[in-house]
Amino acid sequence: MAKHRTHSIDFKRQVAQDYLAGETLHGLAKRHDLSRNLIRIWIRKYEAGALDEDTAAAELLQEYEARIAALERLVG
Repeated sequence: MAKHRTHSIDFKRQVAQDYLAGETLHGLAKRHDLSRNLIRIWIRKYEAGALDEDTAAAELLQEYEARIAALERLVG
């Protein structure tokens, strides 16, 4: 089974900006080995403001808090 890749917020933002600057979905997908649908999702998120610095920091904080809670449950 294929392993899912994770991409940074900066990378997603750059891909969306490249598209909005005039690059084609096909060209971006081929260059970065991504699906066109994934790029469309990132573009929608970018336009909605979901890929800005504050949102990225809040998501990272949530991930850290969840990981801490999971580790605390393991320790007891």
